[in-house]
Amino acid sequence: MLFLYNLFVIFASQALKLVAVFTPKIKLFVEGRKVIFPTLEQKIKPSDRTIWFHAASLGEYEQGLPVIEKIKEKFPSHKIIVTFFSPSGYEVRKNNTVADVTVYLPLDTQKNAKQFLSLIHPELVFFIKYEYWLNYLSELKDLKTPTYLISGIFRENQMFFKWYGGFYRKALDTFTYFFVQNENSKKLLRQLGKANVAVSGDTRFDRVAAILEKDNSLDFISEFKNNTLTIVAGSSWPKDESLLVDFINSNNYNVKFIIAPHNIKEEQIQQLKNSISKKTVLFSERNDKNLADYDVFIIDTIGILTKIYSYADIAYVGGGFGNPGVHNILEPATYGVPIVIGPNYSHFTEAIALVNLEGCISISKKKELENTLTNLILIVVERDEKGHICETFVQMNKGATSVIMKTISNFELL
Repeated sequence: MLFLYNLFVIFASQALKLVAVFTPKIKLFVEGRKVIFPTLEQKIKPSDRTIWFHAASLGEYEQGLPVIEKIKEKFPSHKIIVTFFSPSGYEVRKNNTVADVTVYLPLDTQKNAKQFLSLIHPELVFFIKYEYWLNYLSELKDLKTPTYLISGIFRENQMFFKWYGGFYRKALDTFTYFFVQNENSKKLLRQLGKANVAVSGDTRFDRVAAILEKDNSLDFISEFKNNTLTIVAGSSWPKDESLLVDFINSNNYNVKFIIAPHNIKEEQIQQLKNSISKKTVLFSERNDKNLADYDVFIIDTIGILTKIYSYADIAYVGGGFGNPGVHNILEPATYGVPIVIGPNYSHFTEAIALVNLEGCISISKKKELENTLTNLILIVVERDEKGHICETFVQMNKGATSVIMKTISNFELL
C-alpha cells in the first residue's frame, strides 16, 4: 500500500504541473515549492536548534498560533519553522512574524521527506489538527523526533478506522502524544490502542480569546459606523451575498452593513457593488471619501476582518451554503456578537454547539434571513442575550494551550 501511495504522490506532482498552466491557485502551489530547499539552506544552519509546525492552510495556522507563541517563549533560542500545504494559508501568512522561516511543505515523497528533515533537523514537531503525510511521519519515527498532534479531530469514517487502513494506522505510531478536541476522538484512538492521548480542547478558543487583549481599532471603520447599528458579513460567498443584498436593498432600518467577501477578485467585487441600491463604498476607494455618508462598506482586501468584527452589532458568517460549510464563527463570537449562518455547519463542532445554545442562528432561505435580522435589529434584549451566549461560550472553552504546554513540559524533551 505504501508503494501505491508513493506512486500516487509522484503522479499527482506531475499532474499538478499541467493544471498549474490553467489555474492560478495551483500555479502558486507549484511555483512556491521550487524555492523551498534553497530557502532552507539559506536560513537554517546546521548548528541551529529548530522546532517545526505544520499547518494545512490558514485556519490550521490560526488554530496553532497560541501554541507556536508559547513554544517560542519557552524556547527563545530555537528557530521556529512553519510550513503550509495550501496557497490559501501560505500566501496570506508567508510574512508572519512569529516564525523564523515560513515555506510550503514539499510534496510527500521519500526523497523530499529525507531532504527536508535533514535541512531543518527539528528537535520537536507539531502537526496542527490533521494532515498525516506518511513519508514525513515515517522519517520522523526513524529519527526518533518527538512529534505531537494538536487540536486533533478523529472521525469513524477516516481511513485509520477502516479494515484496509493498516498502513495509515501504522503512521500514528510516530506521534509522541495526541492532543484532541473531544472525547469521541480520544475514544477512537483508544480503540487503536493509543493511550498517549488527552482531550485538551480546541486551541482556536485561546487564539480568539487573546484577540480581546489586542488593539482592534480601525479609524476608517469607526468613521463609517458613526455610532450606527452595524451588521458585518464576513467571508461571504455569492449565495450569502445574494440573500444579504436583498435585505440591504429592501430594509428601511437605521443600520449599516460591512461586507468582507471571501473572494476579492475585482470583477466579482464590482458585481456585488452594482447589485446594491444603497450608497456603497469599497475599501480600495475609501480615500478622500466621507465614509459616514455611506450605508454599505465592501472590504476588497484581506487581513482585517478580525478587527472589523469588533465593530459589529450583528455578524453574518459566510460559507454556510457551500461545502464543507460555514467559515470561522469564533472570531465574532469572542466579541459578544450574535451570529447568523447558512445551513451547512454540521462539520464544525463550535457551530453546532452555538446553534444549540441559540447564540448562533442558522437560516436557509431569504425569508428566514429577513426575519432573523429584523428581530436582532429591533429587539435589543434578544441581540444582547445571544451575544452574551457567544462570548461566554468562547471564554468557557479556552485553556487548550495550557494543557498542551503543561504536558510537553512534563516530558522535558528539550
